[in-house]
Amino acid sequence: MRTAIFAVIIGFGLGGIASAQRTPPPPCGPAGDLSAELSGNVAADSRCFELRMYTANTERGGDINTLHQRFREKEVEIFENHGAEVIAVWQRLDDPNTLVWMLAYRDLAHRQEVWDAFGADPEWAALREKYAVPISAEVYWMSATDYSALK
Repeated sequence: MRTAIFAVIIGFGLGGIASAQRTPPPPCGPAGDLSAELSGNVAADSRCFELRMYTANTERGGDINTLHQRFREKEVEIFENHGAEVIAVWQRLDDPNTLVWMLAYRDLAHRQEVWDAFGADPEWAALREKYAVPISAEVYWMSATDYSALK
């Protein structure tokens, strides 16, 4: 049920990524960029963090190994070329069809710049075509607490 509530069905490639980007993300980043309601425990120098979980849709031909190859071959590099920091990419062990990754941006505006540039990148278009994997995505936006070592 939780997955159904939070999942955004991406489908194939950029069309799905573009759809997912139409809805603006909730605020994230430094405490000064957030409302009083959200900023109470957030570090003044926090970056905007995004945790993304991509589950390969096996019913529609999705394959987790193909998704990993897409990330391994170029997807991480493309994001980094556009200014995102890819903190880590993980393989979920309790759900082997799910890849989890975390990105960091200076703030929410920087996140939007990165995604706009990524979506328009011809290398992404070619990679998406080469490794078309239908997925569902869960996405969480976060800011570091004022006592977190990672900001």
